[in-house]
Amino acid sequence: MQKILIIGAGRSCTSLIKYLLQHSVSENWQVTIAEKNTALADQKIQDYGNAFVICFDVFEDDSLTQTVEQHDIIISMLPAPLHIHVAKKCAELGRHFLTASYLKDDIKVLDEQFKKAGKTVIMEMGLDPGIDHMSGMKVLDTLKENGHELTGFETFTGGLLAEESVGDNPWKYKFTWNPRNVVLAGQGICKFIQEGRYKYIPYHKLFKRTEMIFIPGYGYFEGYANRDSLVYMNIYNLIGIRTLYRGTLRRPGYCSCWDVFVQLGATDDSYEMENVFKMTHRQFINSFLSYNPNDSVELKLAHYINLPIDSDTMFRIKWLGMFEDQLVGLERGTPAQILEHILKKKWTLQKEDKDMIVMWHKFNFLDGGKLRQIESSMVALGNDHLDTAMSKTVGLPLAIATKLILQNKIRLKGIQVPTKKEIYNPVLKELTTLGFDFNERETTPTE
Repeated sequence: MQKILIIGAGRSCTSLIKYLLQHSVSENWQVTIAEKNTALADQKIQDYGNAFVICFDVFEDDSLTQTVEQHDIIISMLPAPLHIHVAKKCAELGRHFLTASYLKDDIKVLDEQFKKAGKTVIMEMGLDPGIDHMSGMKVLDTLKENGHELTGFETFTGGLLAEESVGDNPWKYKFTWNPRNVVLAGQGICKFIQEGRYKYIPYHKLFKRTEMIFIPGYGYFEGYANRDSLVYMNIYNLIGIRTLYRGTLRRPGYCSCWDVFVQLGATDDSYEMENVFKMTHRQFINSFLSYNPNDSVELKLAHYINLPIDSDTMFRIKWLGMFEDQLVGLERGTPAQILEHILKKKWTLQKEDKDMIVMWHKFNFLDGGKLRQIESSMVALGNDHLDTAMSKTVGLPLAIATKLILQNKIRLKGIQVPTKKEIYNPVLKELTTLGFDFNERETTPTE
């Protein structure tokens, strides 16, 4: 019997666990979920007899060693900074290791150790990064094989509310992924290349520099730059390409409103504020505005961002409850932590809510000297607040890759990301059978 260990049972694990359990009998697998909150994990294993839950703390080294040693393949669904503890133990004991998180240098240095052990590690095997790598590389490789010269590749992904769950929410958004990552999104410098010129967007300008993207059947979305696109020149083997841009999708109007928090300094995570335990939402906003006993907080904010007090942006800020005399509800915190806590009150998925994943690629290439353009898009919908589109698109690629490794159908050794055919072809093929397929269309090239 092959033994699978899943460390963590959070919101993105539902579809991963469900898939592995559904295949566990036919594949002769034992599935163990290691989680501090065992009640949370118990809810996910249903009545499968070959599924087990154990109480687990990644910082208890003896327990980590014993648990990893007892399993053949380990999937880490922990917060990204904690993967290194599991990865080192897997390298030491010679176990396969998978995760949806970005490959960092501290794990990359373990490559030779995993190769010597003859074991497979697949990082970035989720949605973004993950499905974006695989779907993008499939088209990029096909274009190259057909002798075309690639001139541009743009890719955007967004986790959003499904249209039917928007209701009166003017942001058309709720948290479908780690809220902290949403609050801190874009901090630092975003880098990309456009028409052969290197471009940089500092954080305080990021949400002002957006572009509109049309998805057939779903309308328009706005996208903003995501992190460092330049690193993907090597990952995608696109040295010399003239345009390379990765971004995040939101509904129109989101970015200009989010920029208010950026300009205020409300997303700063570098210091703790004072007297948080007795701070209200209104006081939080007022903390960043100049002192004026004669003007309301609303009026001061409208002046600060140079917008009419009755603008759509001010309405969206008000809808979040930012001007209410309601206690934040934290004992202490940075501006970013306080903002996150306030946002959770309105942006947490309710039982009836459904989420949506939107992914879009644009490929520009020369065909006999003529510029052509292909657009490819995928939209996935969640079933409810637990069986979400985010859970499916993050968890299913991991689950499928786990199966393929245990079936010896992925034989690559050492540390990989899913940009190779041996990984992306079978995973995308199965994802298509599960309803996650890309619609491609040729469009008029944009200059």
